[in-house]
Amino acid sequence: MFKKISVKVTVLVNVILFVVIALGSILLVKQQFTRLEQQYQAHAKFITVVGAKSFSRLIEDAIDNGALTMADAFDTNYVLFGNFDPPKYHTKYDAFSDKSLLAMEDEFMKNPNIVYAVAVDKNGYVSSHNTMYTRQITGDKEQDAAWNRTKRLFNNPVEIKGANNMQEGLIQVYHRNTGETMWDVASPIIVKGKHWGNMRMGLSIIELNKAKNELLFSLIGIMSAIMFISVFAIMYIVKYLLQPLTVFTQIASNMADGDVSEKIVATSDDEIGQLAEVLERMRISLKMAMDRLMKK
Repeated sequence: MFKKISVKVTVLVNVILFVVIALGSILLVKQQFTRLEQQYQAHAKFITVVGAKSFSRLIEDAIDNGALTMADAFDTNYVLFGNFDPPKYHTKYDAFSDKSLLAMEDEFMKNPNIVYAVAVDKNGYVSSHNTMYTRQITGDKEQDAAWNRTKRLFNNPVEIKGANNMQEGLIQVYHRNTGETMWDVASPIIVKGKHWGNMRMGLSIIELNKAKNELLFSLIGIMSAIMFISVFAIMYIVKYLLQPLTVFTQIASNMADGDVSEKIVATSDDEIGQLAEVLERMRISLKMAMDRLMKK
């Protein structure tokens, strides 16, 4: 089979095509993955900026209306209550936070890519965590630490950096104490010109990876279809273009056996056509020579 030039050309062209498509696909996938990450992160940054400004306005309105004083809003005298592990604390504004901030925090949780969305003060204190993380205390330490996260101090290095952040849309890789890895996105909350803390939001990498896998399978499917069509298209085209060579080979074989009667017609002006003209001149020369011999 590999003695045929059409097969050799088809295999060689398809191998080269496969390599080109594979390299192009890898580059395209990387570009699309980067773009997808950038879109996710840009959207998360926008949400935290809007959320931080909304929290700022809500706290400032409470101060203006007399619901809180400036001292209350910036209270860092964390009063331990209960016998919890990790510990829980009250502040002078946590009752207001439960009543007013929590509803706004929960609105952000309607986005399936968001793991948490909370207002934290500069020390990492969360006065009101999202409703899904304020489940009833069960007495199971691991379960309660994972699902009752309100009124706690979150102060590992990533959490403190997020709480003290002054950059809009700071992104960090966050290894949460529940075992999840995600992006932590933070934007500063400014109250009456003073840095109160940050809006911190957890952006799910799991959801991003799902989107990446969907994109990858889609691209693989498209590239496979292109490769499949190309293989058969190249096979057909090469066979069609080289078909005259099969005819010429048979005629040349007949000429070698002494049959010079079949005229060779050039059907193109490319290399194959030129070969046909050369063979035809050779046939005529042979025929003339044989005719001369026959007359003697």
